[in-house]
Amino acid sequence: MPTFDDILEQVGEFNRFQKQTFFVLCLLSAAFTPIYVGVVFFGFTPEHRCFSPGVAELSQRCGWSLAEQLNHTVPEWGGHGAAFGSRCRRYDVDWNATGLSCTDPLGSLAGNRSSVPLSPCRDGWLYDYPGTSLVTEFNLVCEDSWKLDLFQSSVNAGFFIGSVNIGYIADRFGRKFCLLTTILANVVCGILLVFVPSYLWIVIFRFLQGLVSKGCWTAGYILVTEVVGPQYRRTVGILYQTAFSVGLLVFDAIAYAIPHWRWLQLTVTLPSCFFLLFHWFLPESPRWLISQGKNDEAKKIVSDIAKKNRKKMPSHFEDIKFEDDDEGGKQSPSLTDLVRTPQMRKNTLILMYNWFTSSVLYQGLIMHMGLAGGNIYLDFLYSALVEFPAAFIIIITIDRVGRRYPWAAANLVAGAACLVTALIPADIYWLKLIAACLGRMGITMAFEMVCFVNTELYPTYIRNLGVMVCSALCDVGGIVVPFIVYRLVEIWHELPLVVFTVLGLIAGGLVLLLPETKGRVLPETVEDVENFHRQSAPKDKKIYLHVQTSEVARD
Repeated sequence: MPTFDDILEQVGEFNRFQKQTFFVLCLLSAAFTPIYVGVVFFGFTPEHRCFSPGVAELSQRCGWSLAEQLNHTVPEWGGHGAAFGSRCRRYDVDWNATGLSCTDPLGSLAGNRSSVPLSPCRDGWLYDYPGTSLVTEFNLVCEDSWKLDLFQSSVNAGFFIGSVNIGYIADRFGRKFCLLTTILANVVCGILLVFVPSYLWIVIFRFLQGLVSKGCWTAGYILVTEVVGPQYRRTVGILYQTAFSVGLLVFDAIAYAIPHWRWLQLTVTLPSCFFLLFHWFLPESPRWLISQGKNDEAKKIVSDIAKKNRKKMPSHFEDIKFEDDDEGGKQSPSLTDLVRTPQMRKNTLILMYNWFTSSVLYQGLIMHMGLAGGNIYLDFLYSALVEFPAAFIIIITIDRVGRRYPWAAANLVAGAACLVTALIPADIYWLKLIAACLGRMGITMAFEMVCFVNTELYPTYIRNLGVMVCSALCDVGGIVVPFIVYRLVEIWHELPLVVFTVLGLIAGGLVLLLPETKGRVLPETVEDVENFHRQSAPKDKKIYLHVQTSEVARD
């Protein structure tokens, strides 16, 4: 009896039907970008300094240039040298006082600049930025800079909480239902976020966006890999993630054109309304329908696939059922299934750690690069472009070598590149940049592969829940990485890279303990996963399609 993958070979593994589904879901993947990395532009922190009443008038009277004004009126940033002005302290001076010298105003008051007392920024800040961001609107700097970390942590906290819940919905009620409900919730929260006036409500709606958006993206990934044949599964999985990289480029261009965060938020949210049209032309996963015992609905979708692909259905196409009749029908997903058996438990723990590491290194390298300053739009562009060769390397190696060794090598390269970047002197910037790009390429490959291989290591009825639970550790990484980067950099600028090195090298070693999934049929039961290490897959529990042709009847 043929399996579902065998039937796809007859009705089309990646023809018109699958290509249409793949295209519309890639649009969904690209639209996830502003939620995952939106803080780069929504929470951009420009150069800033304390506002001191009377400085502008004195500068105008003395005819100072901006550089002269900063030199005379802004104290040095402790430990950074005279070239860096303080962002959080100002001279406690009345700049409106008469008799101030234009050549040395502080000297005319105290005789020695170092003896002039300093005070906090009691009257606000001035920002060297033509647009607006959360930072400039709510003054999220100095003592309140932690509020920007909270803004980013809130969306990752939403990812974390929503991962298991949305994963359960996708496995219990279907991929399509999950997609539509989360798209609607994401659009509503995204629009409301534009109009709320307070920081607290912004954090609340950002959390709600995180609660539904990652589950939506992952459900789309699961669906697109379940409707294509085995030989195309790895390609569409990688390209689905590459669509996210395309979204990075589009988001960068939009942010450059719209430097005001509320208008930017509205611009990237409204197009998601069109995704609600998925209700009419996006199919449910036939694999999920079979696992739930909904054989008639699955047969109809298979028939639609054949019709749209202009393929002939096998004659006397009868039914879809489990070979093991005493245990057929609907299977309900359970969290205990992820750790109940030895192989499932090992897979789950290793995948969890790799999700955590991928998130920490991926986001952490972006944050660490941003600390060097420079043009934010060009830096973002470079970090996005490096993801395309990473996807290309995966595509050309994954079928020749397998999943496990390229994945392990990617983690090891990322970890080693972080260490090399930390050890290269700052004055050899070009070499430091090359090493950092190699690290970013390596972790991008690892990130794409953990999502791809995760789907191949769980049976159909619990596949979406398994991905959601394991990827929840990705969200834990997203919550802690701002503290790893911004706190450790105060001790030593390269210390976060040393931490990334250790995490990456351990991840590479653990990957080698996972089974190879190259050329394997997707497992349908826990027993299939437990026997993954064998040369041939077990036959005691598979989803079969009874097919009879006009020449031969197969029982």
